[in-house]
Amino acid sequence: QVQLVESGGGLVQPGGTLRLSCAASGNIVSPNTMGWYRLGPGNQRDLVAIMNNLGNANYGDSVKGRFTISRDLEKNMMFLQMNTLKPEDTAVYNCNFVALRGTPRVYWGQGSQVTVSS
Repeated sequence: QVQLVESGGGLVQPGGTLRLSCAASGNIVSPNTMGWYRLGPGNQRDLVAIMNNLGNANYGDSVKGRFTISRDLEKNMMFLQMNTLKPEDTAVYNCNFVALRGTPRVYWGQGSQVTVSS
């Protein structure tokens, strides 16, 4: 089992910045990916950013150039630096961990609310 705890959400004005953190604990195995997803207006889960344990990252089109994902493998932490925030970035952001050794196992954090509003 893997436990994920997010922190760092909140209310910010358009154009502002926030940094989300996700702490992973438990059976952290490699290879793996960690990522951020958010619930869209239609309750669909959209990819924000994802990074594997080798440091390769991918981003959703709407956040490219504004958000940066990073990981601290020693501390089992993941971060999302969000710059130039827009009202449409408002969502619940969920941390995700996928263990890729053997049958993939997917774990989710409880979510962190990000609200971008003036």
